[in-house]
Amino acid sequence: MKVLRSPDELMAYRAGLSGAVGFVPTMGALHKGHLALVKHAKRNQGKVIASIFVNPTQFNDPLDLQSYPRCESADRELLEAAEVDALFMPTAAQMYADGSRYQVAETSQSVDLCGADRPGHFTGVLTVVLKLLNLVRPTHLYLGEKDYQQYQLIKGLVNAFFLNIEVIAVPTVREQDGLAMSSRNRRLSAIDRKTAPKFFQILSSNLSDEVVIKQLIQQGFTVDYVKTIDGRRFGAVQLGTSGRGVRLIDNVRIEP
Repeated sequence: MKVLRSPDELMAYRAGLSGAVGFVPTMGALHKGHLALVKHAKRNQGKVIASIFVNPTQFNDPLDLQSYPRCESADRELLEAAEVDALFMPTAAQMYADGSRYQVAETSQSVDLCGADRPGHFTGVLTVVLKLLNLVRPTHLYLGEKDYQQYQLIKGLVNAFFLNIEVIAVPTVREQDGLAMSSRNRRLSAIDRKTAPKFFQILSSNLSDEVVIKQLIQQGFTVDYVKTIDGRRFGAVQLGTSGRGVRLIDNVRIEP
């Protein structure tokens, strides 16, 4: 696996590739959910490029950025074992040499759900994703359904800017107890980890959004939102018995 540390190195590497190229963008702290994206990419494409970049512009809370887990050595081993061809690991200074003067904003869907609670979050996401797509120039982009709103926005970005990329959604990978795999899960205390699966269990019920919110609160969650849109229920909660709460998001299809 080639490790590429700068945009120039990535562009030089990409210039030597032909045919289909799959891309898996991540912020590191990898788990089986990320590896599922790689497996799908390996199954369908000859070459797979992954990236690890903790994007500062999508964090509206500096403490959240500071506490985000970073596991470079372990992440590299996992990706190499998964037979990723190249790993792009730039710095913030390289990705934002313009000082973030140029940004990509979506004006409708991004202001709801996670966008309502995290102002500027999706502008940061869409801006860095467009930069990455311009550098990698993939034929296929793999995204997890756990971040379904993000998937929808990135797919919209690809369509709006006429990028010749197929965006593929990969189903959420869950722990045996139903908790959606997330890099943030490792920040849960032992007590909170036992409570966390109730988020998915309650969210998946056929109860109304209002009743789901009440039940989550009764279980000790702080609810940011629960909202059903076009047959899919989205939820975001915070859980923490000590110190700062850990933010969990999930979404499920709700049968009529």
